[in-house]
Formats: sequence, structure tokens, C-alpha cells
Amino acid sequence: MDGTVPAPTASNGTSFPAPDAAGETVAAIAQAQTISADEIALYDRQIRLWGVQAQEKIRTANILIVSMKALANEAAKNLVLSGIGSLTIVDSEVVTEDDLCSQFFISEADLGKNRAQAAAPQIQKLNPRVNVKALTGNILLQGPDFYNPYDVVIATDLDFTTLTTINAATRLSNTPFYAAGAHGFYGYIFADLISHDYNIERDKPNMETLIRPESATRSIISVSTKKESGKTIEMVTKRELYSPLLLANSSPLPPEYLRNRRKLKLVSPLLTCLRALWDYQKESGATLPSHQHADLHRFTTLATEKHKEFQLPADTLKSEFLRSFLQNLGSELAPVTAFLGGQLAQDVINVLGKRLQPIQNLLLFNGEESSAPVYALHPIFDVPILLQAPAVNGSGQINID
Repeated sequence: MDGTVPAPTASNGTSFPAPDAAGETVAAIAQAQTISADEIALYDRQIRLWGVQAQEKIRTANILIVSMKALANEAAKNLVLSGIGSLTIVDSEVVTEDDLCSQFFISEADLGKNRAQAAAPQIQKLNPRVNVKALTGNILLQGPDFYNPYDVVIATDLDFTTLTTINAATRLSNTPFYAAGAHGFYGYIFADLISHDYNIERDKPNMETLIRPESATRSIISVSTKKESGKTIEMVTKRELYSPLLLANSSPLPPEYLRNRRKLKLVSPLLTCLRALWDYQKESGATLPSHQHADLHRFTTLATEKHKEFQLPADTLKSEFLRSFLQNLGSELAPVTAFLGGQLAQDVINVLGKRLQPIQNLLLFNGEESSAPVYALHPIFDVPILLQAPAVNGSGQINID
């Protein structure tokens, strides 16, 4: 095929067609023309919010979502309605009765069908302008080249080993990556944008804005001004540096937490439990701990160790929270997945439009408290180039039986 990328194929024979295998891509078509008047009318409210230039970037975007469960449904809905150019969804699993309780793109008629293929037609109906594709193979069989055509890759509700494998491939292809998951009342969004520049416009302050590092991961890289409605507007470009999930999982809290006991006491125990879950998955190969005593005991031990690694006060990890977290594992609640899917889609849109500061780098959501703190987890904080992660051991245990 002239000018197209060969379609990679999984070992089971399932084909992963390249995003432009059908000929011209949606992105190429969109780039060849300016945004139309009817599109401006259709997306009027969001264009007023972030401007025509940002909308033009969004309308040429090619997004990949891996695993189509409830959270991914919400993210896909919001991205398609925003007017992205193309959405590809990948899932090797079939629709089960459990899926019917939490997903709105499928019905009883889809039982036994592939999840991606079942959801794709309903997603397409939301916005016929978006090119929606469904792939059914094993994503772990795809190398870094598979991710090259995508502007953003989103992986949801997958185990830690699968997430880090995808993240490693997206890093090699220089593709921004998000991981997200929901467990009942709890959930998270993780971002690895590698290196991301974004723009801020504001009234020019009295003090000069200097080109300088603002933190270990954020720098001001350019400053300019313009006149608008009689005001002087300052345009600042900032650059954020990110860490891959594998390193973030073993990274400490930022120094401003470690130096402040009050801040340490306010750190959500959900951070400890999520890290314990990821370590449990790495260690056992299981997706989730069972209700067997040995699994609960091991998870509790890991959680206690992780809490000490963060240097958090022992009394902020209570047995009641551990029990609640374990009871919520694997379940999906519509209000939680709606919040996480909305936040995830909005961050992706901001990244595509290069506006506003994106998540840096782990957002946690506790639906019982309606809280969503963000923690920047990086191997080191004293230099802007992130190289290595420290290893800290802990001991002891909290009884949750």
C-alpha cells in the first residue's frame, strides 16, 4: 500500500490495522482544510473556552484507548463529543453480565461479543465526524512502532505489569501515556507525558517573569507579550518533565511533604493502598488479591511497608480504610467512573491544545470523601532530569482480620 504502514498482526491471527490503512487518515484530511463553519457552530461553547487553534489540534488528534470498561466508556464519550479526529479502542475480552451493570455502550445483545467491537458502533453514534475503530488482539504483542501514529495512549483498568509494559513502549515511541483505574469508591489517573510544553496567557504582572526552573519538573522556557483590548497580555510557555509509571511507583513524596509533618498527616492512605496493590500484582502475577487469608495478609504487609516508605505517620493508615479498599477492589460505580473519565478526557484535551497545566503526575479520587489530591511522584527532586529511584524497606503490619 503506497504511503501506509504495514498492519501488525497478533500471534492469534488478529490484525491490528494501521490507523491510516484505509487510505487518507482523518488527521491528514483535517490538516488539509481549515475548520468549517458548521464545526464552529457545533463546537461553539468549547471553542469559546479554548479557542479555534486548540480546536483545530483536537480535531486532528488520533487517540488510542486500551480496555473498554466503565471508566474508558466515560473517557471515550467525552473525547468523541469534543470532536477529536480519530478514536481507536483495543480490547481482547468479551462482554460479560458484569459489564452490563456498569457500561452504557453495550446491551444484553452484546453478551459474548468482543468488548471493543460491541462498543464501537454506539461510540460512533455520538459523533459521526469522528473515525472510530475497534481492535481485538492482545495489546502486549505490539511493539513501540504500533503507538507511533497516536497522539495520546490511554490504558484503563489493567494490572500493573500490563500498564508498565504499555508505558515502556509509548516512551520508546515518544507518545504521551495515561493510566487510569476505578475500584468502587476509589480511583486514580496517572500521566506520563514525557516532556510537555503548554501555554498560559494572563495579565502582565508587575514583576518580570524570568525564564527559569520553577520546580524539579517544571520550567518557564519562554515569555512574550501582546496588546489586547488595551491590556498587556503576557504569554508564558512552561515545560513539564514526567517519569514513567515503573519509576513513579517506587518514588518518594516531594520534599515539601517530607519536611512538613502536617502535610504528611494529610496524605491520603489511598496512595499507600494503590502502591501496595501494584506491588502485589508485580509479586503475585494476580490481578487482584482474593479474599483468602494469605492474600489479605500479604496485601496488608505490603501496605504497611509502603506507608513506611512514604515516611507517613502510622496512625494515618487505619485497618478500617484497608478493609474498605479491599472490599471495593474490582467493582465499578457510575459516579466514580464518570468523575474519573471526565477528568481524564479534560486533561487529554488540555494536553492536545497545549493549554493549562496537566496532571503531574498521579491524581487519586476518594468518592467517600469527594477528594481528588494530586501527588508528584518522581525518583529525585533536586535536578530536572529524572534518573533513578531509591529503595527503602519497611516492616510491621496492621491487622485487618
